[in-house]
Amino acid sequence: MKGVRVVVHGRVQGVFFRDTVSTEAERAGVAGWVRNCDDGTVEARFEGENAAVDLLVELCRRGPESASVERVNTEDVEPEGLSGFSQH
Repeated sequence: MKGVRVVVHGRVQGVFFRDTVSTEAERAGVAGWVRNCDDGTVEARFEGENAAVDLLVELCRRGPESASVERVNTEDVEPEGLSGFSQH
C-alpha cells in the first residue's frame, strides 16, 4: 500500500479535472479524495496499490484534455486506510 498527496498547478479548475481523477481512481481501485483549493490548484490524496497510485499521479501530470498542467508537487504520506473516492 502506498499513500501520496498531490497538488496540481496550472489551469486545472473548471476543466473536469476532479471528475476525471475521480473516475480513474474508482476504475483503478484507489481510495482517497480530490478537491479544488482557493489558490487555483487541485489537491488530491491517493491510497492503494503502488502501480495504481502511480497511474493516478501520472494522470495528474497530464490532466484532462482541456487542462493545462504547469507542475505537480507530490509527497509520500502514510496510508490512513481510506475507502472509496470522493470529491470535496
